[in-house]
Parts: sequence; C-alpha cells; structure tokens
Amino acid sequence: MLTASDLRKGLKVQIDGNPYIVTDFEFSKPGKGQALYRTKMRNMITGNQLVKTYRSNDKFEKAELEERKMQFLYSQGDEFHFMDTENFEQLVLTREQLGDNTHFLIDNMELDVVFYNNLPIDVTLPIFVNLAVTKADPWAKGDTSGNDTKPVTVQTGYELQVPPFVEEGDKIQIDTRTGEYVTRVKE
Repeated sequence: MLTASDLRKGLKVQIDGNPYIVTDFEFSKPGKGQALYRTKMRNMITGNQLVKTYRSNDKFEKAELEERKMQFLYSQGDEFHFMDTENFEQLVLTREQLGDNTHFLIDNMELDVVFYNNLPIDVTLPIFVNLAVTKADPWAKGDTSGNDTKPVTVQTGYELQVPPFVEEGDKIQIDTRTGEYVTRVKE
C-alpha cells in the first residue's frame, strides 16, 4: 500500500480499479493542517486526465502491471505490430494507444510492452533512439537571429529542431522522453 507521500512523477497507481500514471505532482504545506499533494494523473487505458488533491494520510494501491520484452515488427496504417521475443506471439496496438511513442518506433526495435489484466496498454521505449535525417533544409550562413536551430524530418516522419550543422543523411540521437535532439551519431 502506498501513501500520498510516495507520489512522484511516473508512479503507477490503481484508483477505482483502473491504472493511472502520475504526470505532474506538486507538494504544499500550508501553515496549519496537513500537507497537500496536488496531482495530475492519466488513465493508462482510456487516456483521460484526472486532477486531484490528496492529504498525507490518503492511501493507494500500486497498479499491478506486467512488462514483457517485445520487438516492433512493422506498422500498417494506424496499427503497429509487435512480437513477444520469448514465445513469438504477435499483438497489435493502435496509434491511439501508443500516442507520441509512434514517432520513435523503428523496425526490429526491442522495447517493453506494459500489460494490465493481460491487455496491452502502453510501451516503454529506450531513453535514446538513433534515427536518420530524411529532410533537412540548408542553413543560411549569417542567419543568426539568436537561437541557431533548423527543422528536420527523420525516417519516422517526426519533425524536430536541430543545430544548423545537421544535414540530410546524418544519424541523430533523440531523447524519447522529450522528443528533443541530443547529438549527431557517428557510424
């Protein structure tokens, strides 16, 4: 059993029989009375947001989630196909279930699929992925309006801002938590 003082960003708890993940968290201690914990949570099945304030003596159940190693095989329209690396069973997740994670999926990528009551509800991507730049506009030298970045498109169709020296054909490392450029990868 967890208490409100255990709440932190990324924690998965069960509320009214549904798994929630804490997406934002704020602690406040008024002059008198108990400490308050303001949280924003996302239902891991429906995606609905829940904003609620808890007191320090409120209790939660930890969400009973299972993670299985799987391999991303391919996408077809809005369906994404995965294979269990142990028993070779395949499953399909939709674009709606995966959300922004679809921007970083490449064929044969190994990742963890999160299950709740034997239903796949989410994927846990590696923190960094290396993707090839497929479209990059040339940088105009002297175009220094403060922040030196330019937009590029990577092999998955995701667009992001990168430093001006990144060119089409380069491989770059992207942080999957923020979707931001990390570094250029040398091969």
